[in-house]
Amino acid sequence: MSAFADLPRSERLLVARRGTAYFAQRLAELTDDDLDRDTLLTGWTRRHLLAHVGYNAAALCRLLDWAATGVEMPMYESPEARAREIEEGATLSAAALRNLFDHTVARLDEKWRHLPDAAWQAQVRTAQGRVVPAAETVWMRCREVWIHAVDLDNGAQFGDFPDIMLQSLLTDIVGMWRRKNRGDGIVLEVTGMAPVAVSDGPQKQVISGPLASVVRWAAGRGAVGLTDEVPDPPPWL
Repeated sequence: MSAFADLPRSERLLVARRGTAYFAQRLAELTDDDLDRDTLLTGWTRRHLLAHVGYNAAALCRLLDWAATGVEMPMYESPEARAREIEEGATLSAAALRNLFDHTVARLDEKWRHLPDAAWQAQVRTAQGRVVPAAETVWMRCREVWIHAVDLDNGAQFGDFPDIMLQSLLTDIVGMWRRKNRGDGIVLEVTGMAPVAVSDGPQKQVISGPLASVVRWAAGRGAVGLTDEVPDPPPWL
């Protein structure tokens, strides 16, 4: 199975930029009034989602500044501050929200383009408390833009994702479940791939289907195109 982290940096950045363009395309198809409607995320309108995606880019910029300068700059002051920022952002005008997305996307891309080579391996800390190299920000942003394009709920599908995204998302999600002792007994049977057991315990629930369908289910975005009816997946973030 291919891994996103094994790609050259230029190719990883290309996947992130493709995801940004994909999200932007779906956003452009929405009218300003459409932004008031719900997403696939419980309790969030498209306004909330757009604010989150914009502020996430700004938060990643802080991690890149940390990597470049050595001065600690957390993604968010606290989980409460992050939630408050999103709630307040959702009250902005549609034009302001669209501008927030465009502006923060441009800033993040600029930070990536100008980050010194040595700084890509500088250690920073994610909002979940993981210590990772600054290079991880590219994968973090890929997850945001590709998955949240689907969350806009206006036609984006996991089947539109590059295979490298789907394969790496599956690895990421299973790894998260294992680290958090979740998903005991789950076996993922992806068409054309060897089965993946989440734990060493007895097999209790088999999830079968094409790669895009299995990843969509595992990411908590619904059971679409799976072989059988299945329960909700364990949370992974």
